[in-house]
Amino acid sequence: MINWKVILNIAKTHLLTKLKSTVTASLGVTFGIGAYITLVSFMTGLNEMLDDLVLNQTPHVHIYNEIEPSKNQPIKLFPEFTNAFNVVHSIKPKRSQKKIHNALPILNYLKKHENVRGAVPQLRAQIFYISGSIELGGNLVGVDIMEEVRLSNIKDNIIEGSPEDLNNNDNGILLGSGLAKKMSLSIVDRVQISTVKGGIFPLKIVGIYQSGIAEIDNIQSFANLKTVQRILGEVQNYITDINVKLYDIEKAVAMAAVLEKQFDVKATDIKEANAQFETGSNIRNLITYAVSITLLIVAGFGIYNILNMLIYEKMKDIAILKATGFSGTDVQLIFMSQAVIIGLVGGFLGLIIGYGLSVLIDNTPFETDALPTITTYPVNYNPLYYLMTRPEIRLHNFKHYV
Repeated sequence: MINWKVILNIAKTHLLTKLKSTVTASLGVTFGIGAYITLVSFMTGLNEMLDDLVLNQTPHVHIYNEIEPSKNQPIKLFPEFTNAFNVVHSIKPKRSQKKIHNALPILNYLKKHENVRGAVPQLRAQIFYISGSIELGGNLVGVDIMEEVRLSNIKDNIIEGSPEDLNNNDNGILLGSGLAKKMSLSIVDRVQISTVKGGIFPLKIVGIYQSGIAEIDNIQSFANLKTVQRILGEVQNYITDINVKLYDIEKAVAMAAVLEKQFDVKATDIKEANAQFETGSNIRNLITYAVSITLLIVAGFGIYNILNMLIYEKMKDIAILKATGFSGTDVQLIFMSQAVIIGLVGGFLGLIIGYGLSVLIDNTPFETDALPTITTYPVNYNPLYYLMTRPEIRLHNFKHYV
């Protein structure tokens, strides 16, 4: 029967008599795990921030009417060319409106669907912003602003004004921050909107919108859906886009395929719309975990090297233990106990240091005009990262010595 009390006492004695080696091994584990916690918390926090920045502005399913060339060309009407190889040049897009056909029935269907958290209509218009002698091209998006607030992070991106201000003003506009800066406009000022047909409409600036993506902020603004329909001279059912949010984002691909066939529209799922960004995010995560795991392996080898040195130094002690009746298994357990003690002590201190550094980073000011809602560096305090930090302890094969 193994006497654990004696084995642990001998292991403790060995560690305390070689305190310098013990401290060195423990610090190797401590800094390895501390660096792992800090790195993985910061990098995954940064990745989540970037994901939220892009993905929260992207619907799970985007429905629209895509203008494309007709699949059936006139040459197919002639039977004599049926089995021939036909080449048709200068194919023109078929005549079609940008609006979604039967948009309101589609909206009603989606809002009643069990997998749909919400569906919001949009009307996108190509316009010109006019302020004095300045004239800039851009987009005006008609939205149901309160539904947008419920289903997206648009409220966080309104740096001046509020969604309620737009909802309560039929002649209001949330102007992109890049546009406001270029035209030297602010809240309460007015900006004139010119459509491609030449109509000019004055709108009151009730808020400034900043997404953090300059290409969007320099051209895009928001107004109420009815306001944009009135500016374009269109009826209430004139809708160019429907953005769908699901309860389960993993069902977006299947949902998009079903909607395309069911309503004869173009439906783009979030994975297709952000394929390049998702690839970059996966690569960043892969690099983060590769570096982090390397740190843990280095910590494990630190224990391994220290134990190797300790074994060589304790060859006489091993012989004495064997001579006094300890079995080979007992001697192995003594050195394994030392490794476990070093790992536990170093690991516990590493968790404390890692958490402390994470808190320090989380409270470090990070201010940039591109991201007005971010005030400190992002950190992810996922408990799983702390549970995964068990140092990899490699034990030497003691049988050669015992």
